[in-house]
Amino acid sequence: MNDTIQWLLASNEPWTRYRTLVDLLDRPADDAEVKAARQEMLAHVQVRGLIDDAATWPGFALKRHNDAKHPIYALSTLADFGVRATDPGMPSVVEAVMAHQSHEGPFQTKLRLYKRFGGIDGEHWTWMACDAPTLLYALLALGLGEEEQVQEAVQHLVGLVHQNGWRCAAAAELGSFKGPGKREDPCPIANVYALKALSQVPELVDSPATRAGTEMLLWHWGPQCERKLFLFGIGTFFRRLKYPFVWYDVLHVVDVLSRFPFVHGDPRFQDMVNTITDQADESGRHTAASMYRAWKGWSFADKKTPSPWLTFLVLRIQRRLEGTP
Repeated sequence: MNDTIQWLLASNEPWTRYRTLVDLLDRPADDAEVKAARQEMLAHVQVRGLIDDAATWPGFALKRHNDAKHPIYALSTLADFGVRATDPGMPSVVEAVMAHQSHEGPFQTKLRLYKRFGGIDGEHWTWMACDAPTLLYALLALGLGEEEQVQEAVQHLVGLVHQNGWRCAAAAELGSFKGPGKREDPCPIANVYALKALSQVPELVDSPATRAGTEMLLWHWGPQCERKLFLFGIGTFFRRLKYPFVWYDVLHVVDVLSRFPFVHGDPRFQDMVNTITDQADESGRHTAASMYRAWKGWSFADKKTPSPWLTFLVLRIQRRLEGTP
């Protein structure tokens, strides 16, 4: 066991210890240390706070999809940690989320819409390609993949993909609404969200949809990309390590891509990984280079001190690549 993993196991973050035991050391769910770390995680004041935040669903009407304080990201972060639908406080959260599903298939969020963007005005329960996949990811990661409602949402998401990946898409009732950029362009963040959700469905991990989406993200990074898509640059801000996984940044993109073994040998992907690993300190630890103020108090929102959780995320990416030529 290397020194960095020992440091993770000695951290005061039970979510980091839990995921390290499971994802880096392959401990089974019934292992005594795993069970203890998981119980400590569920009882931790910060995790209880996230569950309380998620329990306010739908919360306030979402105006912008990179608003890190919205309960959608409390829910997705709980899913990242390994919280389950049956854990204390979670059944009511799941019920609230699943209570609003479009007849088209996606789960809905309460959004603040503006007529000037080609849709309707006011607060509405609806869906877009930059929110519905995050809800789907969370429900799948919480262990609800066998639910008929969830399977309907999966099939709808697969049906939205184009040859160049997922584009800006929204509910039929929003009419001519579209996000920034050209209508035929793929949307980078929609591809990240969609791929993250489909990575939770084993039979879809290697599928035409995921191959289209991963290629879109690799193309956008690679030298053959003749233009960067509007609002989604890959410069200095993109390359800063940041969590939680809210928007389009290098750690989010690489974490998602690493879930698909068929991209591991791609030089473009390996270049993205190197962009992250090169940011480690002399002890192999990682510190946030950017943060969301709404998450102040978490180690991954501290730009001065190495974060056990961020370091774990990088080590997990590297672990997924073991054996790649």
